[in-house]
Amino acid sequence: MAAKVYHDGVWGDEETRLIGPMNHAMWMATVVFDGARAFNGLAPDLDLHCQRLNRSAVALGLKPTKSSEEIRDLAIEGIRMFPKDAELYIKPVYFARSGFVAPDPDSTDFTLAVYEAPMPEFKGFSACMSPYRRPARDMAPNDAKASCLYPNAQRALVDANRRGFDNAVMCDPVGNVAEFATANIWIVKDGIAKTPVWNGTFLNGITRQRVIGLLREDGQEVQETTITPQDVREADEIFNTGNYGKVVPVTRFEDRDLQVGPVCRRARELYFDYAAGCSVY
Repeated sequence: MAAKVYHDGVWGDEETRLIGPMNHAMWMATVVFDGARAFNGLAPDLDLHCQRLNRSAVALGLKPTKSSEEIRDLAIEGIRMFPKDAELYIKPVYFARSGFVAPDPDSTDFTLAVYEAPMPEFKGFSACMSPYRRPARDMAPNDAKASCLYPNAQRALVDANRRGFDNAVMCDPVGNVAEFATANIWIVKDGIAKTPVWNGTFLNGITRQRVIGLLREDGQEVQETTITPQDVREADEIFNTGNYGKVVPVTRFEDRDLQVGPVCRRARELYFDYAAGCSVY
């Protein structure tokens, strides 16, 4: 893939080799990152993603070495190295170089990758319930977008793929629905859009928050509430929100085929209407 990678004041065309077995990030997983999108010269909520990266660093015991504004400006610099119609993923990263079990905050390093990643088509995906759960807030750094949170989601995704599904719905520690393995989950029942109330066990996604606001401004009733697996099984619509695909519908949940519903279509339309005002040129 075409990529631009920034580290230590320099942009390169190839992935920079940054860590080895003596680095804290390699053996203790002290890595936080964020993910933003750019397409057609637009980068919606890029500032919010950069702000969250610095909050994630602090939550994991790292020390941010750049302001969120500096990270945003570097990301825009990288975006402008590609054709305006390119579909890109923007991934800024902090990681620890040293420390024993706890990281040394003063060893925090920064890198940024901007690379081509086509947006997924609006054709839907299949999903199932997962036996794997999200951790409680006192079991993991759920207030950070940290790499160490993802192995259980990876296990959920691998399990779902082996069973013939594209994605998996994960529950929280008490058995209520938390999110998909890779994005936030929404259901629609009797015309009401619902998404799990944030309880500290999953990422309160930036795209999730944006879509909640856009739908409510449009007059759509949105409830942030407790959702059970049975609620998902009985939903009229199921879709996700997340940075990678923005708004994508579920067209098969376990043994049920689903249509792309009007709330999902409207959420996607509203999101991309909003994104049209987020030019970086």
